[in-house]
Amino acid sequence: MCSSVILTPLQAAPSTTMAERVLVIGSGGREHALAWKLAQSPHVLQVLVAPGNAGTAESGKISNSAVSVSNHAILAQYCKDHNIGLVVVGPEAPLAAGIVDDLTAAGVRCFGPSAKATQLEASKHFAKEFLDRHAIPTARWKAFTDPEEACRFIQHADFPALVVKASGLAAGKGVIIAADVSEASKAVRDIMQEKTFGSAGETIVVEELLEGEEVSCLCFSDGVTVACMPPAQDHKRLLDGDQGPNTGGMGAYCPTPQVSKNLLQVIREKILQKTVDGMRQEGAPYVGILYAGLMLTKDGPKVLEFNCRFGDPECQVILPLLNSDLYEVIQATVDGKLSRAMPSWLENSAAVTVVMASGGYPGSYAKGHVITGLSLAKDMGLQVFHAGTAVKDGKVVTSGGRVVTVTAVSKDLIQAVKEANKGVETVQFQAAIYRKDIAHRAIAFTEQSRGLTYKDSGVDIAAGNALVHSIKPLAAATSRPGCNAELGGFAGTFDLKAAGYIDPVLVSGTDGVGTKLKIAQICNKHDTLGQDLVAMCVNDLLAQGAEPLFFLDYFSCGTLDVGVAQTVIAGIAEACKMAGCALLGGETAEMPGMYSPGQYDLAGFAVGAVEREQLLPQLESISAGDTIIGIASSGLHSNGFSLVRTILEKSSFQCSSPAPSSYGSKTLGDVLLTPTRIYAKALLPILRLGHVKAYAHITGGGLLENIPRVLPEKLGVALDASCWKIPEIFSWLQRHGALSEEEMARTFNCGIGAVLIVDKAKVENVLQSVQSHHEAWAIGTVVQHKTGYEKVSIKNLMKMLHLSQQSNQCASGDGLSWDSSQTRKMRVGVLISGTGTNLQAIIEHTKDPASCVEIVIVISNKIGVEGLKKATRAGIPTRVIDHKLYGSRSEFDSTVDQVLQEFSVELVCLAGFMRILSGPFVKKWNGKLLNIHPSLLPSFKGVNAHKQVLQAGVRVSGCTVHFVAEEIDAGAIIVQKVVPVLVGDSEETLSERVKEAEHVAYPAAIQLVASGAVRLGEDGKMCWKEQNAIEAIQNGTCYKN
Repeated sequence: MCSSVILTPLQAAPSTTMAERVLVIGSGGREHALAWKLAQSPHVLQVLVAPGNAGTAESGKISNSAVSVSNHAILAQYCKDHNIGLVVVGPEAPLAAGIVDDLTAAGVRCFGPSAKATQLEASKHFAKEFLDRHAIPTARWKAFTDPEEACRFIQHADFPALVVKASGLAAGKGVIIAADVSEASKAVRDIMQEKTFGSAGETIVVEELLEGEEVSCLCFSDGVTVACMPPAQDHKRLLDGDQGPNTGGMGAYCPTPQVSKNLLQVIREKILQKTVDGMRQEGAPYVGILYAGLMLTKDGPKVLEFNCRFGDPECQVILPLLNSDLYEVIQATVDGKLSRAMPSWLENSAAVTVVMASGGYPGSYAKGHVITGLSLAKDMGLQVFHAGTAVKDGKVVTSGGRVVTVTAVSKDLIQAVKEANKGVETVQFQAAIYRKDIAHRAIAFTEQSRGLTYKDSGVDIAAGNALVHSIKPLAAATSRPGCNAELGGFAGTFDLKAAGYIDPVLVSGTDGVGTKLKIAQICNKHDTLGQDLVAMCVNDLLAQGAEPLFFLDYFSCGTLDVGVAQTVIAGIAEACKMAGCALLGGETAEMPGMYSPGQYDLAGFAVGAVEREQLLPQLESISAGDTIIGIASSGLHSNGFSLVRTILEKSSFQCSSPAPSSYGSKTLGDVLLTPTRIYAKALLPILRLGHVKAYAHITGGGLLENIPRVLPEKLGVALDASCWKIPEIFSWLQRHGALSEEEMARTFNCGIGAVLIVDKAKVENVLQSVQSHHEAWAIGTVVQHKTGYEKVSIKNLMKMLHLSQQSNQCASGDGLSWDSSQTRKMRVGVLISGTGTNLQAIIEHTKDPASCVEIVIVISNKIGVEGLKKATRAGIPTRVIDHKLYGSRSEFDSTVDQVLQEFSVELVCLAGFMRILSGPFVKKWNGKLLNIHPSLLPSFKGVNAHKQVLQAGVRVSGCTVHFVAEEIDAGAIIVQKVVPVLVGDSEETLSERVKEAEHVAYPAAIQLVASGAVRLGEDGKMCWKEQNAIEAIQNGTCYKN
């Protein structure tokens, strides 16, 4: 049984295989950055921000929520009722108020430290005592509750006691750095007597003024493990040159060149790890973001303060450099498994953000000024994170002190500064104030510290050496007779005599992996590409009958990620062992500027040998009547991926979408990345027996272009696709790309990775030998080639592509007996609002073996309606998306659209759905959206159709199934069914007879569309595939393709 799930603006689908919704608490630039990064995760369906700002309102996956976050009990119940998958807390105040404790206790998954752990930020008095208890370096200090006692201490301390802090939370502004004793004493009186920071200043901390460079070092912590982020630097003062009053932060940059890798390691061990260990020892395990504000003194780094969350604006420069999936990192942190999912960061990149504030900030300021230039900044490749913004009369206006932060990411800090400064000149509003010198200390440090190095240009020799060191044992493991596979020399050698050759012919081949690399990089899965690369090369060598002897690889990138490169080359080494060849050497080319971050390319070069007398193909011996043996591929192998990517881009599918049913729980990305099969060890013994006349590797060009490469000029082949098994991924691609039979055969291997041409008398022996290693079939024969015709003919290919999908769907448990003439099952989503009588008719239709329809989701805008129960009884998943809980029609429609995409819906049917869909939704689903109306359109449109019919006095009525257009009841008509109007009919009696007609007409129309018999043309008119489709409707029957 399937239970109904209510989807509201704060609700996630509960299935572990489906994307979740995440709620981010807060309204600033930090929260916009968190939502922006979380929305990039394929695991996240939607990010809601409460209360959010103009930047988080209606922005792709991101939208705002008005749910109250101050009452934790109400919030917890709300999250439970609406299946919030994860709550991420941005600001410090809710953390200190125990939001994580309360939500967690109520069973709501929440990311952030407990209230007890948050004392590190909420009480500077507690933090200083904690630092002393655990011998973590910090400034000398003393806490006070009496202002006079504090002033006396300032005057007589044996160190410069010029830093005065409110102990409690003061929105990042509770620190006064005084110029002298008099100013420090005034700060004490302002905080404690004038209540500048309210109750936060009831206790103050007076600290030693430390000298050095101030930096922010943040980390993820799961209570045991810490994972450092790149260090950043904030700019607290309002004006250039670090002048003016203190603020919440006017800009930041990351990483800081002042913190070397060695120094960051010291900070990790001596400060961050010791803090996490100390909190755990004190019974308050620290789980969340730990922010250490540090001063780099001549005696080493010392802690100035702790924050228990991302800083603002540090968050806006750190997250753009995060290479990992933030959602995955957070989940691992909450689960205590951070050590298994350590985040990775962009190498050789810098981020700079500049805050634009309202005139008068940090004092009083005006609101409501219109902000312009936001889209221009986006077009410049910049990310504008909103803070104090709102939407008024359709325009974005100012509503706070810090208004927006403009973030640039570039290859170096200086360029990032230039781009960010251009951005703040582009974004404009009245009385805007911002700094133009963000990162000035870093630039000065860099210019004075040293001259240029090769690494400054983007080439890291140390990283390259580390890679070579790590892969040497991998290559050595591929040693074979003739070669010891030791890396490090200028060139490699191979001893043919030692390999046992007498009269050898050398054979070479080179190839790459093509744009399959793009899929791997999207999926962040690199371990199978090595096999693809080796297979593409060594499988080609077999065409000459050659044994692969050695292999060389070429790995090129813009910035060397040693971990990724090692993974790829480990795969190459393992594949070399599978092929029986040695990994003799290779080239790793780091070429800054040639590739985007995270991108790389691969090429391979293989050399083999064959005794002269065993060279293939034996063209003179191939004759008509010889048999073609097809050897199964593992899938797409490594060809046709540019077309595959185009199909994905033009559809609603992503690499993270579920794969076709026969692949179980795998994603499309998993299936597409199935590694290319290596045939060398299985086929070489067979080739050496001399029973094979030719071998063809089915690579780029598919079946049509590769087999002719080993045929005599006057011969061709005739293949029968019913003789081999076609993996379902090919059927999926054909269907979603609407690919022709020729396009399939010329682009893909269609399930055959290699073919052998064998004398008919020797087929059985050869086939048995091959089948002991791989699936193989006799798939055709050699025939005389007729001039003007293709050298390769394939019959039954399209039929078998369709049947492949059908049989796999049956095997997955549909329980339906499939008719051989049926093409496929189209994935249908049904939208309802009530009883669902038409839904029941469609459900009954799907049980017909000839049906081309599969209902995969039923969505209702009302809870508890009868239609949901009908769907549940039929085992169909349901969702409730309550329109009353959404602020706008577009937000509601966007949620419906996301659920339809989640279930890979291809056709949407409205069945008593009492909501008017927005124009953007209708345009997106144009030609894929059906409705049924209870009259013979174009007559009697709109509501009360039966009343209109009776008032008009017409003698016939009926129902109309049509494509939905933006104008109500105006789309192209697919099916109409006539119902006579009887004497004495009431609206009720006429309605009942029309409903009976609807139950026939609607399934018939859906079948027509699903079978491909009809479609909506680009001109908005009907396109009929065959005349008998029209006749079928005229006869009142369902057309069966």
